Amino acid sequence: MKIISLVPSITETLFDLGLTDEEIIGRTKFCIHPENSVKNVTVIGGTKNVNIEKIKSLKPDLIIANKEENVREDVEELQKYFKVLVTDVSNLEDNKYLLEVLGKLLNKEETAEKYNSKIEEIFKDLQSSNKKTCEYLIWKNPYMTIGGDTFIHEILDKTGFENIFKDRKRYPEIYVDEMKTADFIFLSSEPFPFQQKHIDELQNELPDSKIILVDGEAFSWYGTHLAKCADYFKDLKNSANKKGL
Repeated sequence: MKIISLVPSITETLFDLGLTDEEIIGRTKFCIHPENSVKNVTVIGGTKNVNIEKIKSLKPDLIIANKEENVREDVEELQKYFKVLVTDVSNLEDNKYLLEVLGKLLNKEETAEKYNSKIEEIFKDLQSSNKKTCEYLIWKNPYMTIGGDTFIHEILDKTGFENIFKDRKRYPEIYVDEMKTADFIFLSSEPFPFQQKHIDELQNELPDSKIILVDGEAFSWYGTHLAKCADYFKDLKNSANKKGL
């Protein structure tokens, strides 16, 4: 089966399940893992601006897209010519189902089950009844955070943090004055590439806040990527505890 993936985390998942660059024939420019494997796969544009004609020239048997990450019009156009699997992952149950579906579809059920077991084990170990409040920023100018109906919210919750904007939807814009009440402010490495200078800037406005740079991939990449984040989540919780809360 010749597959094109329009989703970075799913491209990584396909390789983790055991597919090769002979089977994965197309990817987006944001599909960066695993580095040594994706470099041999044809780039078909970005997640929001795929090159339809280039995809047609590759003649895939299957295209894998995502409801949130890809543009609906692009997906509908591709569906006229190819089989397109549209994924939708909002929580860990969805993630488990995604791996099960891919495992059956690709005849990699045993490998998929191993990843699901590993992910379940990781979050079982991270369970906490004493959650610290946080806000998770994904964008600057304007500042944007995540609501309670997102995958990132689910991962925050399962790693022991309470999202203070859990009652809002999707990715709302927020203001600095709204950030004062949380124990922590997390600045994500993606999609906006927050860096230390952004911590310093925000710290000037919120001198009493505890602001931490976090790995956006750990919180937003579904599929098999979560199975690789156990140490990161443990280190983040330890770092938070060391800040005296």
